[in-house]
Amino acid sequence: MDALYPRLLVDDFAASARFYEEALRELLGIEPVKVVPEARYANWDLDGQAVLSLFGRAALAEITGEAGPSAGEDRAMLVFRVDDVDAAAGRLSALGAQVVAAAQDRPAWGATLRTAHLRDPEGNLIELQSY
Repeated sequence: MDALYPRLLVDDFAASARFYEEALRELLGIEPVKVVPEARYANWDLDGQAVLSLFGRAALAEITGEAGPSAGEDRAMLVFRVDDVDAAAGRLSALGAQVVAAAQDRPAWGATLRTAHLRDPEGNLIELQSY
């Protein structure tokens, strides 16, 4: 189970995917699990656990629906895999996180995938996901 891993949000997906594909092969001897250029998504696992994923920054700004000068400026987020996205979002909200994209199903990302996006008290982006 991928309990927690970083996701880098990138502008030039192709260049970033090439870099991390070569870097992770060279440093850790691992290959990507998937690279989907049209979705601007890639991920790598080590021993069956996610260690890194990439996602297009502009696409995430569209998903969160955030506007203003800081929209799309995120460079990374933490991804938590949880059993119940709605309940986890409620718990984090009660701890002071701000919901920026409410829990919703995302069948285009995965048949049973459900996500919510929040910001911690420092403004760092968090994705909760279940599948």
